[in-house]
Amino acid sequence: METRTWAGLLAGAAVLLTSASLAPVAGAADSPTAPRDPYIRTQLFFGTERPDGGPAVTDQEFQDFVDAEITPHFPDGLTVEQARGQYRDRHGVIEHERSYLVTLLYTAPSGRTAGAAVEGIRRAYDQRFQQESVGRVDEAVRASF
Repeated sequence: METRTWAGLLAGAAVLLTSASLAPVAGAADSPTAPRDPYIRTQLFFGTERPDGGPAVTDQEFQDFVDAEITPHFPDGLTVEQARGQYRDRHGVIEHERSYLVTLLYTAPSGRTAGAAVEGIRRAYDQRFQQESVGRVDEAVRASF
């Protein structure tokens, strides 16, 4: 399956959408085997270029960040994808950069606690790697495992 990526802005944060995430699945909600448990899917967009022109965040630095900052809050699992993104920085310049997209799934009832953990992760990345922001998208979904 071909996946195309678009970049855009959402509340000042870089957002990437794939064609797969835009296409609804016909009849999925009506299927007797459709997922029934309410979850929240959070996608986080981590840029790697530093605004001060310093060295980009390396794969190992990012993996160390995942191990230290994300996994302790979401030990049941997560998905990390490498991406190419772009965003308009605070000076109005369009920046292109290697990025990471992290997808988290957590039960709807744990949303408040998980949401606070996500905000801590975003702040930690901004501080550690001198970033302007980490993009965040939340979506209510149904899933089963």
